[in-house]
Amino acid sequence: MNGLINYVSCGVLWLCLVVKAPDLLRHRRDPYLGAICAVLGLAGLCFLLGAPPTVGAVNRLSGVPNLAAPLTYAAITGYCAASQVLIVRWRGGPRVDRTVRRWTLAYAAVVLGIGGLFALGDAPVERRTDLDTYYATTPFIAQMIVLYLVAHLTAVTVTTFSALRWARRVRGGLRAGLTLLGAGALCGAGYSTAKLVAVGARWSGRDWSALGTTVSPAAAGLGALLTVVGVLVPLVAPRVTEWRRAGRTYARLGPLERVLDDLLTRRALRLPRPRFASPATRLMWRQTSIHNALGHLDAYLDRDLYDRTRAGVLAATDDPERAEAAAWAAVITEAVRREADPASAVAATADGGSSPGAFPGSPVGPPLGPAPGPDALGRIADVLAVAAPAPALAAVPSGTTTAGTA
Repeated sequence: MNGLINYVSCGVLWLCLVVKAPDLLRHRRDPYLGAICAVLGLAGLCFLLGAPPTVGAVNRLSGVPNLAAPLTYAAITGYCAASQVLIVRWRGGPRVDRTVRRWTLAYAAVVLGIGGLFALGDAPVERRTDLDTYYATTPFIAQMIVLYLVAHLTAVTVTTFSALRWARRVRGGLRAGLTLLGAGALCGAGYSTAKLVAVGARWSGRDWSALGTTVSPAAAGLGALLTVVGVLVPLVAPRVTEWRRAGRTYARLGPLERVLDDLLTRRALRLPRPRFASPATRLMWRQTSIHNALGHLDAYLDRDLYDRTRAGVLAATDDPERAEAAAWAAVITEAVRREADPASAVAATADGGSSPGAFPGSPVGPPLGPAPGPDALGRIADVLAVAAPAPALAAVPSGTTTAGTA
């Protein structure tokens, strides 16, 4: 066996660890983050030490036949403890630290027992893939094998029930992560169960070593994959949700940016479009462009038009937010028209516009106050998406509604 699957699995796990390492360095005292990194690191170490080429290299370099076995068993035991500690940290509660200490001490004792039993036993023949069944009847070595398998089965069983029971009480990414973690632990139970059955068969004189050399590694690989994905899902889910929300908001603001597009282009108010950017970055770019345009239009905003439009839509819909959005849509559209064609704005004013004597670029009535916030911009874009307010709104009498806003 060339151990390719082991090395690929180890590489993926340690790549995830490298991604999380900067967070761990910035937050060294975060026990939750430490537990995540321990799970990733120890899971990768299990695959690395369990690969047949690594087993041969460790045995050869150390000069001790089968020394790789207790090292691998110790890594598996540590991984089990880290997984259970992660569940405890995830769940929280008043006795978290006490529970973590108990699990840590218990599995530290198991690791010491593995080392002591291996030292007392005699395993002179190197076995890279079937040591469990080959030495199942050897004094002390057999006890070492049973000790680590029972410890592993206990940990993954507790992890399975804890994760799946808690998953029923939560929602979202945490629920998905716990479900995957529980499924991974269940696959891990298949690993130790298959090996225990193979060892038991050896005790009764049967040779079921295939369970330990084929079924167990497959169960361990699938379990590690599900466990790692389960650990990462709650970390990634909030960011994915944020990106999805940013993408929807970005698309929602499209009608408003299109109304301002000519102004943004003529006045060079738009920043360079970001390439290969996240949805959140693209949303910030669009919002910045819109705010730049609104800042330029500040002197063209018609307070009288705003008040009349808001009052008319409010009377028709009894919805203050919708009325405010319709009023902003009206004054923005009119301001864009006035800014683009000052001569026609002067003519419209002379023919009975909202502010006799006004000149292009002068405020019309009292200032409108601060620019709309992110939520208000979305509502304004919704109004413009239905139907852009017509320029004739400058002469809409009080009490009437704007086209497309009622």
